[in-house]
Amino acid sequence: MGEFDTQKGKYITFKSGSEYYGIKIQYVNEIIVFQKITEMPECEDYIKGLINLRGKIIPVVDVRLRFKQEPIEYNDRTCIIVLNVNSMVVGLIVEKIAEVVEIPEENILPAPSIGNTEKRQNAFVYAVGKVGDDVKLLLDPEKLLNDEDLSVVERMNEETTEKGE
Repeated sequence: MGEFDTQKGKYITFKSGSEYYGIKIQYVNEIIVFQKITEMPECEDYIKGLINLRGKIIPVVDVRLRFKQEPIEYNDRTCIIVLNVNSMVVGLIVEKIAEVVEIPEENILPAPSIGNTEKRQNAFVYAVGKVGDDVKLLLDPEKLLNDEDLSVVERMNEETTEKGE
């Protein structure tokens, strides 16, 4: 059984605002405590800046700001989920990690298209997962970062690799 098989159907869930979201665990490198961020000028407001993770410089994105939610003060529950998206490493700042859940395929449904389709948040949710009596909004990490963001992240990763390793 390969690594992918053991991760199949597993999601790391976290809270943002009043909702719980899930990301396929195959994208997750690690979860770290919140740490000092060096701000980058001329970036979107949700790209909070850069962190130094054991010598590797990675950009971090605030999920609340990305979803156009009210910003909150970071506290001891604030975490950074370090993701590897298309060979690019990026950190997601989340309010609180919930748990790792296994969601069988039959409990994953396409995201409903009712309601306000103008909300940007809906663009990131590709499906909903039923977990007991709860619903988790399943995110596509590639959509969390738009093409412009991806090029910024890619450039930051390349510069880090050239200078640091």
